Amino acid sequence: MTYKPKSDFLITLIERGFLADCTDLQGLDEALLKGVVPAYIGYDATAKSLHVGHLLNIMLLRWLQKTGHKPITLMGGGTTKVGDPSFRSEERPLLDAAAIDSNIKGMQAVFAKYLRYDDAPDGAIMLNNAEWLDGLNYLDFLRDVGRHFSVNRMLSFESVKSRLDREQSLSFLEFNYMILQAYDFVEINRRHGCLLQMGGSDQWGNIVNGIDLARRMADTQIFGLTTPLLTTSDGRKMGKSQGGAIWLNADMLSPYEFWQFWRNTTDADVGRFLKLYTELPVAECDRLGALEGSEINAAKIILANEVTTLCHGAEAAAAAEATAREVFEKGGAGDDLPTLTLSPADLGDGVSMAQLFVRAGLASSGKEAKRLIAEGGAKANDVAVSDAGQMVDAAALAEPMKLSAGKKRHALVVLG
Repeated sequence: MTYKPKSDFLITLIERGFLADCTDLQGLDEALLKGVVPAYIGYDATAKSLHVGHLLNIMLLRWLQKTGHKPITLMGGGTTKVGDPSFRSEERPLLDAAAIDSNIKGMQAVFAKYLRYDDAPDGAIMLNNAEWLDGLNYLDFLRDVGRHFSVNRMLSFESVKSRLDREQSLSFLEFNYMILQAYDFVEINRRHGCLLQMGGSDQWGNIVNGIDLARRMADTQIFGLTTPLLTTSDGRKMGKSQGGAIWLNADMLSPYEFWQFWRNTTDADVGRFLKLYTELPVAECDRLGALEGSEINAAKIILANEVTTLCHGAEAAAAAEATAREVFEKGGAGDDLPTLTLSPADLGDGVSMAQLFVRAGLASSGKEAKRLIAEGGAKANDVAVSDAGQMVDAAALAEPMKLSAGKKRHALVVLG
């Protein structure tokens, strides 16, 4: 990188590892130095909660606001009806309007924890692209917007090309997605003076399309910026665990399980994740990330506490740490562990130990539970489980039962 930015926002991004690409780094830097720059990231409403895979760009918006600029969170009430085909092997399932609205409500709760929504110059605003997409006249849209797009160029984008190279179907509906996203940028620029769209590296083609469309339709200079697509040091996609997605809403994943995800970070990722997912000074992140042996565990606890505090609050972080100490250091059950409550009707004449591990979320299937038990990785109340078919009845649950899958995953089973 030959140009050295002077704006606080870009300096922060580069120091902490957020920046992958920018369409015009110097031009964006100059705009950031002149005054408040509104910038947006779009989120399609495909689930009731955002997950850890979204957290990098949520932190990006947070840093934008902390350095004096205006975040815009764009809810894809319109584009979710089409589905982003970027780097997907098949079409997304289509959701109806009620499901989309319900998902948006769940996602809004997350943003409120990270951003300040108010009328200040740098106050965040939330938009929904259904506001302008739902009422489009198809023929007018084709004439006014569609004529600016070259099918040849659209086919050359990696997100489309990779799908076609694998001879996987790409519907005309999905093919329209990049046109709609480009049009979003034009509308947000026209309505709110937005100068910057941000997103993950997989959105680069869509972002460039929006910049090109704005230039053609309104002769406007706007900018695009992307963050790296993160994988963990052992090659896994960021945000996934054995139990599935790491959701940011407490009703979909408990704060303890969220905390535990960060506590289990691989040693090699600690320093990088501290820079990206916390607000600790860069020098402190480097110091903590350089620790070795047993000392790195203290850094992992700091990482888990800092990230959980931002997402769920300081009390939830403290409770999660206390539960972890109770479980791991003292061998207790811990009050904050994920809990499976079984009614007498649920229990019936008894539930097999394998099914109990599945229902507690510690195994994805009976086959996986049986393998866990056969390999000696399953415990009940800290005693190894040897028989997958062992039945658990009401008498066995007179007191809460702690289940353990390996050394790091635990749950309580109680009779309700």
